[in-house]
Amino acid sequence: MSETVGISTLEGDATFDCYLARPAGTPKAAIIVIQEIFGVNAGIRRKCDKLAEDGYLALAPDLFWRIEPGVELDPDIEAELHQAFGLMGKFDQNAGIRDIEATIRYARSTGGCEKVGAVGYCLGGRLAFMTAARTDADACVGYYAVGVDGLLREKHAIANPLMLHIPTADGFVPPEVQQAMHEGLDDHPKVTLHDYDGLDHGFATEFGKRRNEAAANLADERTAAFFAQHLGA
Repeated sequence: MSETVGISTLEGDATFDCYLARPAGTPKAAIIVIQEIFGVNAGIRRKCDKLAEDGYLALAPDLFWRIEPGVELDPDIEAELHQAFGLMGKFDQNAGIRDIEATIRYARSTGGCEKVGAVGYCLGGRLAFMTAARTDADACVGYYAVGVDGLLREKHAIANPLMLHIPTADGFVPPEVQQAMHEGLDDHPKVTLHDYDGLDHGFATEFGKRRNEAAANLADERTAAFFAQHLGA
């Protein structure tokens, strides 16, 4: 069962929409699904629905609500891709992390889940790293996270497990950035990195041209095992 719920900001001065998918029974835990630059579109909602099928309460907050609420874009349509990059340029990532934290609090209080994880894609992968460093999320996963080299100064604050999936031919994450990620994080006791040789950005998307079925399934299996271990499911 799915619905759209309103979540209060941490300041309590506004509310933003969040797609919520419920499992059939009592949730094992909650998982925040962090959008790409394309908004809470059909692919992100499908990620939530699949997590609900696996027994989790899944929540995808609309992180672009301050710019343009309800954005749903298709990366395979060139005009919508350009629109997404425009929204990304206006997006306040620090405010986005606060909205993710508000969603974590909602999952614990209203959702009744003691353990809360997060999984993000593209921009959401970067935000998953920031969530691991700046919130008390119990476990985080980032797929093809962008710009992590600029966040490595925050790695000391990562107290709970973090997994990152890195396609080696990612056009948005060049080899030198991937190298910096490995050099900065390989010895971190809470961080696990997985490389996917020859694959490009977006390989685990639910729909569209970017998906690589075998690699997406492998990454998702690793993510499922990671959450099962660290969310007590």
